[in-house]
Amino acid sequence: MPTDPGRPSVPAATSTHCPYCALQCAQTLTRTDAGVAVAPRDFPTNRGGMCQKGWTSPTLLDVPDRITSPLLRRGGELVEVGWDEALDVVADRLRTIRAESGPDAVAVFGGGGLTNEKAYQLGKFARIALGTANIDYNGRFCMSSAAAAANRSLGMDRGLPFPLEDLRGAQAVLLLGSNLAETMPPSLGHLADVRAGGGLVVVDPRRSPTAALAADGGGLHLQPVPGTDLAVLLGLAHLVLRDRRTDTGYLADRTTGLDAVRDCVGAWWPERVEQVSGVPVRTLERAAALLADASPIAGGRGAYVLTGRGVEQSSQGTDTVTAAINLALLLGLVGRRGSGFGALTGQGNGQGGREHGQKADQLPGYRMVDDPAARAHVAAVWGVDPDDLPGKGLPAVQLLRSLGTPGGPRALLVHGSNLRISAPDADSVTRRLRSLDLLVVCDFVPSETTRLADVVLPVTQWAEEEGTMTSLEGRVLRRRRAVDPPPGVRSELEVLRGLALRLDAPGTWSTEPAEVFAELARASAGGKADYSGISHRRLDTGEALFWPCPATADDQPAHPGTPRLFLDRFPTADGRARLLPVEHRGPAERPGPGRPLHLVTGRVLQHYQSGAQTRRVPELAAASPEAFVELHPVTADRLGLVEGAWVRLRNDRGEVRARARLSTDVRTDTVFVPFHFPGAGRINRITNDAVDPVSQMPEFKNCSVDVVAEPAEPLAATGPAAGRRTR
Repeated sequence: MPTDPGRPSVPAATSTHCPYCALQCAQTLTRTDAGVAVAPRDFPTNRGGMCQKGWTSPTLLDVPDRITSPLLRRGGELVEVGWDEALDVVADRLRTIRAESGPDAVAVFGGGGLTNEKAYQLGKFARIALGTANIDYNGRFCMSSAAAAANRSLGMDRGLPFPLEDLRGAQAVLLLGSNLAETMPPSLGHLADVRAGGGLVVVDPRRSPTAALAADGGGLHLQPVPGTDLAVLLGLAHLVLRDRRTDTGYLADRTTGLDAVRDCVGAWWPERVEQVSGVPVRTLERAAALLADASPIAGGRGAYVLTGRGVEQSSQGTDTVTAAINLALLLGLVGRRGSGFGALTGQGNGQGGREHGQKADQLPGYRMVDDPAARAHVAAVWGVDPDDLPGKGLPAVQLLRSLGTPGGPRALLVHGSNLRISAPDADSVTRRLRSLDLLVVCDFVPSETTRLADVVLPVTQWAEEEGTMTSLEGRVLRRRRAVDPPPGVRSELEVLRGLALRLDAPGTWSTEPAEVFAELARASAGGKADYSGISHRRLDTGEALFWPCPATADDQPAHPGTPRLFLDRFPTADGRARLLPVEHRGPAERPGPGRPLHLVTGRVLQHYQSGAQTRRVPELAAASPEAFVELHPVTADRLGLVEGAWVRLRNDRGEVRARARLSTDVRTDTVFVPFHFPGAGRINRITNDAVDPVSQMPEFKNCSVDVVAEPAEPLAATGPAAGRRTR
């Protein structure tokens, strides 16, 4: 790897963390004559393990199509230019658009894979360099429903309010909408004893590998009709109350709202739940008994209720997670050692990415942008007048719908997202991106979104940069530079500084991650996500710290961090958790004439998010080369389909094409397609962008489709103009 004389040298072996999911498996990267070798490190989350993606992660450092020069669109083509020219063009166009249409005519879209430092600086850049309210990020597609539910019920959103290793001592775990065996394989080690004891209960419309582990280990797989998880949770709560299995002392001392929830779930008797969800009464009763027997009040070893994207990416996602929290509160699990509720964050920095200013309604430290005290505190750190800070912007789906419309944003800056693959109703999103006057994308490899850009800025990737990430448990970790980036590549901190200076932005714009983190820590001080007692130096002398970790006086010991939340009280006005009544409404779109099947989407073991990284790793691409349509043999027989045949999925939003894969693991009324792939199998072309009214989470996990045989092999995945803008 070439060495940049302007950067400090890097050691031959570097301790860092995997670039992919929020498990953030610990790794050692070693530079050798043959390249970079990777080995797992023993760490509480991964315990010396890694998945296929982690083992092959160094391949990303040498991909042949790495972007190493800024690209500027001229005559419909992207051509290489120098950094000064690229930044001058971006700054000039931004200045013109703001002068003509106001600051909100410029929008920013961030990502849950950015380090804390980059996420913080991006939010600051949007609000005081651009002056726009319109910033949101792809975490709106990931954790927003769980965050909204936790905030309103528990007073705080930290995905897991306890260390992951606490699961190892549990007697029962209810896992809703998460396929850990494929999304976070090393995490299964923490569930081994639970599974061996028959206490793992998985709710999933597919018999996923995780559901199979539960059922084969003596636990339970509840396989509801897609979109009815909320009804299942209401039924479990009904049974716990009916059978007097609640923790009455805990409810009296630590919660409010019991009577309203009792009235709400009273109508969800088991037979009604079976009618709505398809989950048999006896299975539902057994699941409730497993959880109740494991609860502290019953003398059990502990129980956990965990949610994932399968139940959260829904137009009733916030209410579904609220129902899961209600169940955990009824059993007295939350804020008890050895028991609890948690939501499994997906993206690498999905937790930290939403804490420090990328969300449309938040400022650093998980402060709300419409809170006068929060605005005053953050404005003082940034050196600006609080009145100059913009208010709430548009959440992701609304923001994307508004691009290029009259009065909507004319320019968009994209950091760490591949919207043409990952956004719902993706063809509509593509049309909106094409309508912009300026699209700027920061990335390190070409993606479906960079191919539409007016300007592409090449940035560093995981092993080439310093910074911090926050894992799914709220554990702040150090990302360390193990190799030098290719010549011509800059960090996003350098990009933001270059643009901020050209735009005459107020404040300071350091490019040193440790300095940016120190500012982030000051901005977060006193907020819910308080990082003020954390620094790069502290993290380098230990391994990680859990937030909140407030600063202490110089003559006092440093705060040790907070591995477990809610042990004494909840961060609400009265210190109590809120039991909140919710009602099952069902998905926004249901099967009917012309589209008789449920479509659910998800992941496969080998790929991550939009696949822009993992599809470039030969071993992963060979193992899972293309999209597929998983459907039950009975359904296939009814439709005249056979294994490997090309099929079309279609609805009012469009159609996709992929090969059929027959499996009894999926319901007869359901088809499953992974969302990682471009071209003809780009499944988010037909997913629904209906959103949850509270979280604004889009309903990725359920829409309705028709499935028909494709008479011949489909056309090429992309047409000649699919990646171009003509102007």
